Amino acid sequence: MATRKIAVLVGSLRKESFTRKLAKQLMLVAPPTLELEIVNIAGLPMYNQDDETDTPPPRWTEFRDRIRDVDGVLFCTPEYNRSLPGALKNAIDVGSRPYGKAVWSGKPCAVVSNSPGALGGFGANHAVRQCLVFLNMPCMQSPEAYIGGIGNKFDGDKLTDESLNGFLQQFMECFATWVERHAD
Repeated sequence: MATRKIAVLVGSLRKESFTRKLAKQLMLVAPPTLELEIVNIAGLPMYNQDDETDTPPPRWTEFRDRIRDVDGVLFCTPEYNRSLPGALKNAIDVGSRPYGKAVWSGKPCAVVSNSPGALGGFGANHAVRQCLVFLNMPCMQSPEAYIGGIGNKFDGDKLTDESLNGFLQQFMECFATWVERHAD
C-alpha cells in the first residue's frame, strides 16, 4: 500500500484537551501507511459568505490548500451540548465553500468522538457524520469510535487504558484499509 497523507482535525481548541491527547494516541498507533498531521483549526475566521471574494481571508485559503492536498481526514471531536464544537463546524464550512468547490468531496474519512460521560460523544459523532453525507465524503462505518469516560483514560499525555489502546490500533488499521479502498 502507498503512504497516504491524512489531515487530523481536532474539534477541541484547548491545548491540554482530551480530544487532542486522543488524536495524538491515534497517530502513534497508526500503521506506517498513514502519514498523519494535525491541521490547526483554531485561527480560522468564522465563515461569512460576504468574505468569499477574489481574496478570501488568507487562513481560509491556507486551510483549503492543506485539506485539498491530503488523501483522507480523521475527525476527532468532543461533544458540546450533544453536538459538535463550533470550531469544528466552522472548519467544515470553510472547506465546503465556495459552493461547488469543496475541498472535502470524495476524501475518505473517519470520526472518533469522546466525552467524560458514558455515551462517548455519540451526539457529536453523528452530527459530524451528518455533515459528511452532504460533503460527499465516504465515512468509515465500522468500527465506530465513541470513547466514554475519557477523563479517566490518561495520566498526563500517557494513555493508561491498554484495552482502549488496542481498540485504537485496530481502528486505525481499519481506517488505513478504508482510505486505501477509497483514495484516488
